[in-house]
Amino acid sequence: MHCGSALAFLPDQLRMGALAPAPDAGPGLWRPHGAQAGTALYRQCYNQTTWCACNFAVPASSSQLLCVACRQTRLLPDLSDPAHRRHWTQIEAAKRQLFYTLARLGLQSVTDAPEPGAGPVYAFLADQPGAPAVVTGHQGGTITLNVAEADDAERARRRLALHEPYRTLIGHLRHESGHYYWDRLVRDAGRLDAFRALFGDEREDYAAALQAHYAAHPAPDWHAQHVSAYAAAHPWEDWAETWAHYLHMVDLLETAAAYATSLDVPGTAPAVHETVRDPFATPAPDFDTMVRQWVPLTLLLNSLNRSLGQQDAYPFALSAGALRKLRFVHDTVAAG
Repeated sequence: MHCGSALAFLPDQLRMGALAPAPDAGPGLWRPHGAQAGTALYRQCYNQTTWCACNFAVPASSSQLLCVACRQTRLLPDLSDPAHRRHWTQIEAAKRQLFYTLARLGLQSVTDAPEPGAGPVYAFLADQPGAPAVVTGHQGGTITLNVAEADDAERARRRLALHEPYRTLIGHLRHESGHYYWDRLVRDAGRLDAFRALFGDEREDYAAALQAHYAAHPAPDWHAQHVSAYAAAHPWEDWAETWAHYLHMVDLLETAAAYATSLDVPGTAPAVHETVRDPFATPAPDFDTMVRQWVPLTLLLNSLNRSLGQQDAYPFALSAGALRKLRFVHDTVAAG
């Protein structure tokens, strides 16, 4: 805002960069501001130059028009429809946020030519007259999202109809990515026995479990062992909801650490005052430290929201049972 530089996210460096034109290197090329000739060069993603819909850069050496994140989206709605284009742009922004967190956790490739299976792929689709409604979900490595979820009014309607306290685009994508990484980090990594001991047996009839969940009110004691009421529907959903909450945790802690947020940690005698630690720092904080800082941080966040007349940003309270499952996710990510 002061120097007028162009900004772009540099996936190969996992950071935002201020860029300057590099006409000496070729048309449409940029280099990090202040860098000398011969350093890394970049160009804008095709989705930025065409639709103003991406802030990831593409290495100049790449033969690809799209950045590494946009290439993950395999199916799009009709972008000639302004509403579809607006909704798709919002979803891609949430997807890039997920990409960043997964990359920082070492679960998402940032190379320009990632190997197959190096991360999920996406289908963002719109309902069509006379066709079955597009259902948000995951199957075979592809995460599908109905672009109607990017409409604030429609998303609020669905949240109320399903009695959900929280429904966001990033929440959807984090949840569905949990199904993708269950295949990689639990099923294919030999952790099924440990998973079943904590979450239950995923071989339980999935369709019947969801039907029973939506047909009846959730059990009144669901919060004793689950992060949300929906998590109680089936072990797969329990994992995906817990996974999403873990990604909420690391993202919010990282942001708070970037602002050097300090907190008074409750329940300690004498009172402990500490600065939030970046979960991606070296050495990284252990899980107990993350939780100790997470609880007062979410109280602060919700209190700030209420001061502005907004709903709680994080409308959840994590029980001891839910925290055991979050620890399992943390350990699984570390092992993966």
